[in-house]
Amino acid sequence: MARIKIEKNGSRKELIVGKAASLFREKGFKASSMRDLAEAVGVEAASLYNHIKSKTELLHELCFGVANRFMQHMDETESKKITALQKVEDLIRFHIAEMIEHYEEVYVSDREWKYLEDPYLSNFQNQRRMYRKRFAAIVEEGMKQKQIKKMDAPTVVLILLHAIGGIESWHRSTQKINADALTENMVSMLVGGLKP
Repeated sequence: MARIKIEKNGSRKELIVGKAASLFREKGFKASSMRDLAEAVGVEAASLYNHIKSKTELLHELCFGVANRFMQHMDETESKKITALQKVEDLIRFHIAEMIEHYEEVYVSDREWKYLEDPYLSNFQNQRRMYRKRFAAIVEEGMKQKQIKKMDAPTVVLILLHAIGGIESWHRSTQKINADALTENMVSMLVGGLKP
């Protein structure tokens, strides 16, 4: 029986979670089977159960892994001694980097979370709502500081996040600018569009 081949600094579980992210992005969580995942990993389906309990456990790991990274970065950003507009830029840059460097995980977390089961589903929805509220509070602070023009802060956050979600099409493009140029172009447009 084949063994799971891992990278030098990775674990078997990390490899399985990474392959699951690719599979769930490509086929969707519902349409993906443990047999599909075993094939992607290069082992028998039965061997996967030595490392994971279920397909649902993988979705849980992916969704909360991404959500926790975003929340940790939000904590760090809020504590920085910088202006509100600089905090917004910091968050935008982090979102863009995540979409570039961890695209499949972020994609699955953003699109397939609806297949989580309670209490995880409720927890995940609450975490998403809380993140957006905290982001909107930073935008509102920027308005008070007169660094950001007066707009509806929750709508601003929604538009920013959806614009960054558009990086999905950059991944599919056959002719694309490099990641650094993409980042600077997006930051220039998104942050520049907020200024009075």
